[in-house]
Amino acid sequence: MKLIVGNKNYSSWSLRGWLACKQSGLHFDEITVPLYGDDWEHFKKSSDELAPSQGKVPILWDGEAVVWDSAAIIEYLADKVGRDRFWPKADDARAMARSMVAEMHSSYLPLRRACPMNIRARVQGVVIDEEVQADIVRLLTLWAEARARFGKGGPFLFGTFGAADVVYAPVVSRFLTYGIGVPGFAQAYMQAIWEHEWMQQWIAAAESEEWVIEQFEMPVA
Repeated sequence: MKLIVGNKNYSSWSLRGWLACKQSGLHFDEITVPLYGDDWEHFKKSSDELAPSQGKVPILWDGEAVVWDSAAIIEYLADKVGRDRFWPKADDARAMARSMVAEMHSSYLPLRRACPMNIRARVQGVVIDEEVQADIVRLLTLWAEARARFGKGGPFLFGTFGAADVVYAPVVSRFLTYGIGVPGFAQAYMQAIWEHEWMQQWIAAAESEEWVIEQFEMPVA
């Protein structure tokens, strides 16, 4: 398998695809493409490897099989290695985990726009409007319910690391970058995500990157 990802400092969807591949336990080769660089538009149009996704990352190749969406990558890998590696076994826990993953995949646009992922940065005084605040409250509410109902087996949303943590890991990064205040239970969860071995690998790679994408260096109004 090979996984094509964007700049590690900025690409939240790439982080999700990469964590999914790590969670699968399968070997994969990694190819990083610099997003929004001078040659990016030409590269998107000329690369056969990116063609199926119309230039979007992450994109996973497994022989002739190609998967170009982070949620689809999770599902493809879960089918390949066993769904219990990604999802809780109990019906009620799995139902909530699936719903949380779907909601993260389709929602929270105000938070995404106001607080783009930037692992290296620490931004002070970011303005949080009502829409962004509503996103934050909703996220924390879901985290609190998952931890209270299903988190007794470990420090992650459903106890052990799984698909829900894969998709919410970039939110942890955003909260840290922009100094979003959270209650104690959320601080503990964020610490568990941030200190996870795979996250530390990704963070180290992000910090060593030389690429700078100016549009993501300050909050977008």
